[in-house]
Amino acid sequence: MKRMTQRLVFFLIVGVTFSLALGGYAAAQDKYPSKPITYLVTFNPGGQSDREARRQQPLLEKILGQKILVDYKVGGGGALGWSELVRSKPDGYLICGINIPHIILQPMQQETGYKTEQIVPVALFQRTPLALAVLKDSPYKNLKELVEAAKAKPGEISIGGSGTFSGHHIATLRLQKLAGVKFNYVPFTGAAPQMTAFLGGHVNAIFGNSDDLVKHADTIRVLGTADETRFFGFPDAPTFKEGGYDLVEAIDRGIAVPPNTPEPVLKKLEAAFLQIAKDPEIQGQMKKEGFVPLAMGHAESKAHIAKMTEIYREIAKDIKK
Repeated sequence: MKRMTQRLVFFLIVGVTFSLALGGYAAAQDKYPSKPITYLVTFNPGGQSDREARRQQPLLEKILGQKILVDYKVGGGGALGWSELVRSKPDGYLICGINIPHIILQPMQQETGYKTEQIVPVALFQRTPLALAVLKDSPYKNLKELVEAAKAKPGEISIGGSGTFSGHHIATLRLQKLAGVKFNYVPFTGAAPQMTAFLGGHVNAIFGNSDDLVKHADTIRVLGTADETRFFGFPDAPTFKEGGYDLVEAIDRGIAVPPNTPEPVLKKLEAAFLQIAKDPEIQGQMKKEGFVPLAMGHAESKAHIAKMTEIYREIAKDIKK
């Protein structure tokens, strides 16, 4: 009888302790955020991911009531930062910028330290259609001339891009396949060093983000846009489809948290980012800079990533043939 009483007391103590722990955990979530949040950028300062984080930073601080500390983990076309993301404590105090198709393509092609399904999207807020561009003093006046030069000099025409197994890389591989040519793809650690090298004449061409190309419209020539229709930033430039190549490619940007992040924390971050993404003034700024604004929440972003994963799985198979 005494032993039974001791057991009952033991289980009662365990139950109360567990309830208190759960109560404390729930209270912590209710108070989120109660300290500064680190916003991890996986590409170089000055690139699209960094500039958008800096635009969002003061607005997030106002909405969430805490400091937002922008930090950097650059390397592997973003993989270094995304590997850190999936290993981080799922408490909402480390959030990380993400890029599609990078987070899809990289784990398909090599060991990256993370899996696509481990990355929990909070929201997608921006898109940049890609375009193939050369400098204005380039000998290549149109897409046909560049392709003909690549056929005549296999592997000698260099195309710069941001990262390996990224949207820029896959666009180059797809164009090679469609045109039956061989380019020399030159990866950079982000769009900022990519543009610096391009403007300095260190590569023949780039697959560039729409906003970078709009910014340097006076010094470049766009040979083809990888979009369904002509891009509003350079309406005189033909699409690849107009040139006979079925090539559509863009970079989607958003924010993510580690796996197993509690739903209340996820929802709070989602609401904050969507409030910013849906702001007409923010959308107007993006369009003026050459971005396409997005406002996808968690569920929609997750579905979009799943859809794009199936598309890129087929593209990757085709390229390997």
